[in-house]
Amino acid sequence: MEKALLVIEEMTRLGIIKSYAIGGGIAATYYIEPILTYDLDIFFIPASEGLDLMAPIYEFARQRGYRFEAEAILIEGFPVQFIPVYNDLVLEAVEKAVRVQYRDVETRIISAEYLTAIALQTGRPKDRERALRLLESEALDRAALIRILEKYGLRDRLKKVEESADDW
Repeated sequence: MEKALLVIEEMTRLGIIKSYAIGGGIAATYYIEPILTYDLDIFFIPASEGLDLMAPIYEFARQRGYRFEAEAILIEGFPVQFIPVYNDLVLEAVEKAVRVQYRDVETRIISAEYLTAIALQTGRPKDRERALRLLESEALDRAALIRILEKYGLRDRLKKVEESADDW
């Protein structure tokens, strides 16, 4: 993964993507116990506007000889899924990403609060489970999470997830 992160940092320096942050399962494992995940989810802000936001990424990958596997690009042998920011919550999560050190690479990761909010917004069973685990984490600032949820109209989703957890 370290080599893949170096390439993603290079893509940012080259202007292929404007900014990025690690999200999904790998980001969650930074805050909670490891969970099964297939790939590295990179939420990114495109460097340019247009109909095909992925074109510059695909062109870069082709020039480097990286293979494509389902929705991922194998970068230095590690599957990476690039996800353009798709709403204001995800945009803000990327803009406010936390800088962390992963081995010898400084990278950006979505904070526990934004990961939880995105999981609640997405609402798939695995996202609800991730949200519950993040809510139990000491890494999460509950007051900051509540502010984010209120801003994006997601406070009721938190209540529903917590109530369903009480039923177990």
